[in-house]
Amino acid sequence: MTFSIVARCAGTGMFGVAVASSSPAVAARCTYARAGVGAVASQNVTDPTLGTRGLDLMALGASAPEAVAALKATGAHIGYRQVLVVDAAGRTAIHSGTNVLGTWAEAQARNVASGGNLLADEGVPQAIVDGFLGATGHLGDRLIAAMRAAVVAGGEEGPVHSAGMKLVDKVPWPVADLRVDWTEDCPIEALAGLWDIYKPQLDAYVTRALDPTAAPSYGVPGDD
Repeated sequence: MTFSIVARCAGTGMFGVAVASSSPAVAARCTYARAGVGAVASQNVTDPTLGTRGLDLMALGASAPEAVAALKATGAHIGYRQVLVVDAAGRTAIHSGTNVLGTWAEAQARNVASGGNLLADEGVPQAIVDGFLGATGHLGDRLIAAMRAAVVAGGEEGPVHSAGMKLVDKVPWPVADLRVDWTEDCPIEALAGLWDIYKPQLDAYVTRALDPTAAPSYGVPGDD
């Protein structure tokens, strides 16, 4: 009941994760990323510890394939899990267990990996990868393009209600962490709308955190 993408921007080193599901608040459970380290999506009967453990392993020097191998060897009920990983060198790896739900599939290329379960079509993850590789601009723009490609390819077997996108860059917190926790409309289009609003302000929020004296005005009533 989920499809997702983990990706690295080869030009900037930024990492991102985007995910959508029929379940509520999917991004709260499934998206993990750490600046300079990598990104992980943990889904399908989700075990959130796989996300943090995958990042910890890569921070200690493991490649994406090595991290996934370690998670497979030690993770509880690993047959029920689907895990996607990209590392700081752009290497990718995916684990899809024998008990992954419904029609499931995975696809990967340099700097990007995608997977899904309970899909309407097994070609959805490849459409996500192709959508990402065919897009240009900011990493967030490319992730949105990839998720829109998933919808065109059929998306999930049932209606999708939640979506999210997380981006990390050079600071130790997410520079964007956008979520649509529930909607009866298309959550990916709602997420795209949030990104359109947030993207022009992203750098300013980082500047305000690092040096408020150098930050632009807040642009709100009373801010003189």
